Amino acid sequence: MDFDLRLAGLSALADPARLRIVDLLGEGDASPGELRAQLHLPSNLLAHHLKVLEEAGIVSRHRSHADKRRTYLRLHRDGLDGLLPAAVPAQGGTAQRVVFVCTANSARSQLAAALWQQSSAIPVASGGTHPGTAIAPGAIAAARRHGLKLVQERPQSLEGLLRDGDYVVTVCDAAHEELGPTDPDESTGPRLAGISHWSVPDPVAAGTGTAFDAAYEDIAGRVADLAPRLAPQTSATAS
Repeated sequence: MDFDLRLAGLSALADPARLRIVDLLGEGDASPGELRAQLHLPSNLLAHHLKVLEEAGIVSRHRSHADKRRTYLRLHRDGLDGLLPAAVPAQGGTAQRVVFVCTANSARSQLAAALWQQSSAIPVASGGTHPGTAIAPGAIAAARRHGLKLVQERPQSLEGLLRDGDYVVTVCDAAHEELGPTDPDESTGPRLAGISHWSVPDPVAAGTGTAFDAAYEDIAGRVADLAPRLAPQTSATAS
């Protein structure tokens, strides 16, 4: 890495709050409000830290694909070669199962589940907040192009799907925003192992092979990062 870029990156990380932001975004995308709630920082101070990270090319932001009033921050790992702190395993680093969630459960969550099955021994499932009637033809074609075997034959509902020990990953802004803030320690439902959000653009909306391939590549990179950080949850770790 160029010396000046290394210096900018190290300077941006040389603050406890910014280092914590990088750790949190290493687990998944988050809105400024979600970061503020976890870090307990005033809005103006959080904005300053985010500006420093953005100017260093470590973090970027984009509008929600669902609610255009919201923005999400994303960590750019390629700007942190040799600088990224060790990932903090989310919620203890173990899970009984990983569950990918999007709205229709017809594309992104299906690709994510198939990629996870190739990458980890932890069981996987996917579901939709408003499941469609069939897997999107574009997702099936993308899976075929990349030699990927889909896990499910059709979409299924998220309702009743989650259980204790699941690690949930929303891959759709609309599903993430519909489910709202959830705290695995305070939830009245299943006791989840963890929750992350990946803000992946909807390829069905574009309907092109390029869009589906872009979603595949985005999800594949995120799966490759998360899989080594989660270990199967045994009866011993569950207790």
